[in-house]
Amino acid sequence: MYLPGSLGGGGDWYDVIPLSGPRVALTVGDVTGSGIEVAAAMGQIRTALLALAIRDIEPEELLSCLHNITVALAPETGEPLTASCLYAVFDPVSRSCTAASAGHAPPLAVTAVGDAIAFDVPVGPLLGTGTGAYEPLRSTVPDGSLLALYTDGLVSASPIGPAAARETLRRLLTQPDSTLRQLADTAVYTLLPDRREDDAVLLLARTRGLDDDRVAQWTLPDDPAVVATARRLADRQLAAWGLDEISFTTELIVSELVTNAIRYGSGPIRLRMIHDRSLVCEVSDGSSTAPHLRHARASDEGGRGLAIVAELATRWGTRFGDRGKTIWSEQHLDNTERTDTPSGRELHQPGGTDTQSHHT
Repeated sequence: MYLPGSLGGGGDWYDVIPLSGPRVALTVGDVTGSGIEVAAAMGQIRTALLALAIRDIEPEELLSCLHNITVALAPETGEPLTASCLYAVFDPVSRSCTAASAGHAPPLAVTAVGDAIAFDVPVGPLLGTGTGAYEPLRSTVPDGSLLALYTDGLVSASPIGPAAARETLRRLLTQPDSTLRQLADTAVYTLLPDRREDDAVLLLARTRGLDDDRVAQWTLPDDPAVVATARRLADRQLAAWGLDEISFTTELIVSELVTNAIRYGSGPIRLRMIHDRSLVCEVSDGSSTAPHLRHARASDEGGRGLAIVAELATRWGTRFGDRGKTIWSEQHLDNTERTDTPSGRELHQPGGTDTQSHHT
């Protein structure tokens, strides 16, 4: 929910950004000040954040890069430019949320039964100040938990005071029968009964993890002969998920990704398939060398692997971890909302988050 302030030209923003696999990023931020220049700077910082998020880098690294961008933007505005930002990534496979903060209040988190979740993200310097060094925090978030990300305008301008406003917001989140829209409306009308000068943002997300039977993974030897084994494993898993119609395409993608890892990476090699709203195939290896898409000539004997993946998949990319990298591909599915078990009952809901962040 975004509430514009009476001064106009505010610098608050929020975004919900799909990442590779079923992961999703939640972010809120606030550029210091008000006016048309602040609103323009907010648009630039937000666009830069989206570009960095697409690179799928860790939250602390993203904020560090965003800090450098904010510093570079300051001469263009003619005034000192600073901003706060909270960036969190939820992974429904591990049911974990990793967040980092640049001068922004940590999120509030409660379980489905209303118990508070400790999520004291270390607060680093504002974007545009300090050294741009940020520390992440990873926390397990059970299914049905509620995350609340907000900007300072929601609590600092509350007539009951910032500390009491945060505690009130936490208490309001413990209403399990309320929808996200109802919770957002109740929180805003309770904390800000009158219009204030500063704008405010409240972003709510309810988490849902993926069932274990929606994820399959294998560790493979660093041997070219294992490519055929990887194709068979993928084919059997697709049959178990009732996705036989995309088996040919998926086998080609898996074959190219595993071959690429064997030729240019290092062991161990891991293949993971995730059945969510889309089908995700991931191949990880121990090398941090970044792959790149080549446009092979007709006379070239190789160099077409990633080009084939790019042609067959809806989207693909690379993300880097502490050790090695993961090349992933995503294929859209025509019908993933219904998943019938052998008894015919619909039991599965796609993993991820339900979010509420509407304009008023």
